[in-house]
Amino acid sequence: MNALTHSRELIGRIGIWAGNFDHLSTREVREAAVAIEGLGFGTLWFPETTGREAMAQAAILLAATRRITVASGMTDIYARDPVTAAAAQRTLEEAFPGRFLLGLWESHPSLAQDVRGHRFGPAPVAMRAYLDALDGAPFGPPGAAGSPRRVLAALDPDMLALAAERAEGATVLGMPVEYTRAARTALGDDGLLAVTQLCVLGDGHADTTDPARTTAEAALPNRRGLLRGLGYENPDALDGRLVDALVAHGRAEDIARRVQEHFDAGADHVSLHLVTTAPGSPSVRQWQRLAAHLPLRPGGHAPAFAASTFD
Repeated sequence: MNALTHSRELIGRIGIWAGNFDHLSTREVREAAVAIEGLGFGTLWFPETTGREAMAQAAILLAATRRITVASGMTDIYARDPVTAAAAQRTLEEAFPGRFLLGLWESHPSLAQDVRGHRFGPAPVAMRAYLDALDGAPFGPPGAAGSPRRVLAALDPDMLALAAERAEGATVLGMPVEYTRAARTALGDDGLLAVTQLCVLGDGHADTTDPARTTAEAALPNRRGLLRGLGYENPDALDGRLVDALVAHGRAEDIARRVQEHFDAGADHVSLHLVTTAPGSPSVRQWQRLAAHLPLRPGGHAPAFAASTFD
């Protein structure tokens, strides 16, 4: 079995991007993780911004579950030095073999400088230096692998090229299917490509148009140039075509169709970032609706929680 096939098996084909976990209590986070695993999703992804520390969050999720891969999809390289990051990753790999995937993110100037007090550097240069130090870090548990599995959060071509060179692959958040095709070309046949699809679930396309537009508008600032390169000449206009390209919305069948489009464009894995009007509540009922229309890993089962737990 080659490395890419092994990685695909470890993360499964479809996951959940839990963008709202920092709004939940630790108890709710654990219960939501168990629910996601029980429904048959292959990987549980989460970001790191100004909420819980990523490695501690990963440990909570790994300890609460039994088999699902836990991926810190946007681990901020300014949040901890590379030696600490390497030791933490190796510790999680020792405790939960094969179940933790580190996704590194180059951060954002306001987070790096204003919040964390660092000097923000050019993304590819800063990430390459971080990877060099990560690979050379001396600390970790006895017998730990020198370079456990990792992917890079990548949007621009420079970061995709670095992901192809220095990681198992890349994770791409919130881009149209056309970009999945371009990212596959950049990574080549041997790079793992995990994409995250923004989605709004409802009873139909018209029912979800307004929240989809709000979601697309929030995603736009970091994507304007890339979208122009894909043929969306005036992304600030946010016409219906662009909203639909950025956000899969409507019924569960509509979102499942978008997942298949990403696979057809070259994605190895698709995670669903479900945006709701209640970020302070777990989205278990909606995850269940989606799961019924997706080709999830066999053997999943709905967890035996009381209905009131997530209402």
